[in-house]
Amino acid sequence: MIGKLKGIVDAVGEEEAVIDVGGVGYLIHAGARTLSRLSPGASVSVHVETYVREDALKLFAFLTDAERAWFVRLQSVQGVGARHALAILDAVAPGEIESAAALGDTSAFSRAKGVGPKLAQRIAAELKDKAPPAGRTLGGGAALAASSATAKSAPAAPAASAAREAAVSALINLGYGESDARRAAAQALRDLGDDAGEGALIKAALKELAR
Repeated sequence: MIGKLKGIVDAVGEEEAVIDVGGVGYLIHAGARTLSRLSPGASVSVHVETYVREDALKLFAFLTDAERAWFVRLQSVQGVGARHALAILDAVAPGEIESAAALGDTSAFSRAKGVGPKLAQRIAAELKDKAPPAGRTLGGGAALAASSATAKSAPAAPAASAAREAAVSALINLGYGESDARRAAAQALRDLGDDAGEGALIKAALKELAR
């Protein structure tokens, strides 16, 4: 199985791209958000989820392992396939997916192309109370390195997710149920923003739980 590719972007299409790795061109499938950050001739490192079928082998690529992990987790929901998962990741950042699920915010998932109200409700319900996917340990993570001044950089890994998980852990240790802890921490993060630290999130979450 292929878990990561590092090479030169050879070509970029509407739904796929070709990455040259040592003279071998790998065809990758990716969402619009990922493809928009790939520039022909630029160096790139992508995390890969390999799908093997009887009649096909597909490589789905992501600039961060968090996106790849959520791509897999989303497909654990009944009715969500690879195309839906890519569309959701185009419309909703990985950190916001957990918040939307914890708060029952189906509108966030409905922003994705092809995701109707019923499927959005199912996604929120099935992801609720679940910790975010752990992902793989592959070193420093995937970063898009530009070989030209016009190339775009990959999104930075959000520290907000780590602060939120720390706040959830602290609330659980204080005796709150995991469901309530995740809901309160998610609301606190939305209210305070991604720059909020663990202490501020805990304080805001406790106020939310006291209501």
